[in-house]
Amino acid sequence: MKKEDKSAIIEQIKATIGEYSHFYLADIKGLNANQTSNLRRLCFKQDVKLVVVKNTLLRKALESIGVDFSELYEVLKGDTSILLSNTGNSPAKLIKEFSKANKKPVLKAAYVEESFYIGENQLEALINIKSKNELIGELIGLLQSPAKNVVSALQSGGITIHGVLKTLSER
Repeated sequence: MKKEDKSAIIEQIKATIGEYSHFYLADIKGLNANQTSNLRRLCFKQDVKLVVVKNTLLRKALESIGVDFSELYEVLKGDTSILLSNTGNSPAKLIKEFSKANKKPVLKAAYVEESFYIGENQLEALINIKSKNELIGELIGLLQSPAKNVVSALQSGGITIHGVLKTLSER
């Protein structure tokens, strides 16, 4: 491969990674054509982009981004695919669901919510991770809950007092 071709691919990988806020590195070696097609179809349905890359080109792209991805460099061995998503736990759920029947893909590492997760044993933690928007939604729900309870109590109390007064006036 010519040096110009390599630099173009590195720039393309860099641009692709820049479009997404989270990415997973996985090993999909051993999947046949039908299984790979099914994995790509599942990725498309869940808004996850699947890209197969060469480790050296991926490493050079990560080095040129400006974030210290050095923790990921040790897993760049063997076959590597990148699963890119703007939802932090979506690729983890996809990996778990697809690997039940196919034993692949295997999680190598992930960069989610500006944190690194190295190894297949991190898959459950990644599945349970919540996005920034989910956490904000939960916080708003928790803050609204006491106010709703107070308003509800005041409204039900007013109806009860009104009912008692009406009953007493009728007697």
